[in-house]
Amino acid sequence: MTELNPTEAVIEAAGVGYGIAITLPTYSALVGKEEKEAKLFISEIIREDTHEVYGFVTKVERQLFELLLTVSGVGASTARMIMSAFNADELRMLIATGNAKAMSKVKGLGPKTAQRIIVDLKDKAIKLDLGGDPTEIPMLDVEADSGVKAEAVSALTMLGFASAASAKAVDKILKNDPSMKVEAVIREALKML
Repeated sequence: MTELNPTEAVIEAAGVGYGIAITLPTYSALVGKEEKEAKLFISEIIREDTHEVYGFVTKVERQLFELLLTVSGVGASTARMIMSAFNADELRMLIATGNAKAMSKVKGLGPKTAQRIIVDLKDKAIKLDLGGDPTEIPMLDVEADSGVKAEAVSALTMLGFASAASAKAVDKILKNDPSMKVEAVIREALKML
């Protein structure tokens, strides 16, 4: 791994660097690694006009991402936003319990699409074997300072949010809890924006 930020990891293989779009849980798992080696489960999307590569730290995350892509109206960007807002276990529970209200808080995901995700994926998501506790993904331990704010705002703008709105949301979150970690700030901001 040669570069890492909350939305992208650059992985070098055979001397070639590949920019791989990642989710917040994947970023959280990668950020604590002392060594520069990383293993990601890849989902590749090839279309006429684009070639996108998405990386996940677990097979289950990749499976959920690919399941989300089968739902009409859910593209790769929206699926990545959903996967960043919720970890694999949370997302599976939201689908299993039919909680469209919580899912529709993700940017670009309206109530109708959230309901469609639940209807289309309920049986498939329940059958996924999560294998272990996904809440044990390590979180980045950072003091609340301008670095946390800058990194969170940067990640949100890379995800497509306006810089001013992102900064305002991050400020509000850090004002309530200045000790929050970067990933937690971004997750909360995703729910607010």
